Amino acid sequence: MQNNDGKLKVGLAQLAPVWLDKKGTLEKIVQVIHEAGKKGIELLVFGEGLVPGYPLWTGLTDATIFDSPMQKELHAHYAANAVVIEKGDLNEVCSVLKDYGMGAYLGVIERPLDRGGHSLYASLVFIDKHGIVQSVHRKLRPTYDERLTWSPGDGHGLQVHSMKEFTVGGLNCWENWMPLVRSSLYAQGENLHVAVWPGSDHNTRDITRFIARESRSYVVSVSSLMRKEDFPETTPHLSRILEKAPQMLTNGGSCVAGPDGEWILEPQVGQEELFSVEVDFNRVLEERQNFDPSGHYSRPDVTRLIVNRERQSVVRFEESGEEGLKKNF
Repeated sequence: MQNNDGKLKVGLAQLAPVWLDKKGTLEKIVQVIHEAGKKGIELLVFGEGLVPGYPLWTGLTDATIFDSPMQKELHAHYAANAVVIEKGDLNEVCSVLKDYGMGAYLGVIERPLDRGGHSLYASLVFIDKHGIVQSVHRKLRPTYDERLTWSPGDGHGLQVHSMKEFTVGGLNCWENWMPLVRSSLYAQGENLHVAVWPGSDHNTRDITRFIARESRSYVVSVSSLMRKEDFPETTPHLSRILEKAPQMLTNGGSCVAGPDGEWILEPQVGQEELFSVEVDFNRVLEERQNFDPSGHYSRPDVTRLIVNRERQSVVRFEESGEEGLKKNF
């Protein structure tokens, strides 16, 4: 007989951002947290880089032109609306999550002070049910034109977290295709994998089921939505961006697969909505009977993985004496 600790209610927030507007997008996220709280959701997941949105202009406006005044202006606008966690940008989100005793994975564009405070990273933030930021995973390798505006991250955020009986971990977009990165989470006992995307179902449809079959874990893929009408009128160079923009830039595709790789929630396309599913930990134990990638179906005497989880920095200050003790408390 199982108790309710073996079941977890997961919410998938498939939203369009208030594009390149940090304040407006965070307000929208808080509203969704309230909605999720009323539905009894325990883990709420948002898409990649939702705050303040995906850099869609790079693929629509010849962003590779070096020293372009337009590209500089768009990038500066993006950076000005990026999330600085150290300055409290996520404080209200954390507070509302705490009120509901809800954990969350939130995709943000981060402008971290520990890397100088100017460069941008696609980061996946885990906030626990007490409203505390427990990990910030900076995307290891931006993809294609993302590299024109995002910086490569590090392994510090390759961490897992306990939620009731579950061990939860997460990756950004095409990181989910990186075998060794996935393996680093499996080895930490992950059995509920969060994959966040900017959209669409062509990204989520195959790999969600593949990771579930490979890991014998639940896989929750959450994407954002972006339509032509979702671009605010205040966006710099809006007319130039819209010239080549299709009506639907990202169509969502949020979905959930079970530990056997079968759909619990098939990819959801075209609408903003808060979806929810209940996952049962006992299903993980059932599927691990025949395959466990870091347990009985591994050979650490033959192959092993080394992961560097040190937070990268260009400087380390070393000071001695009383002054050093004060600064390195």
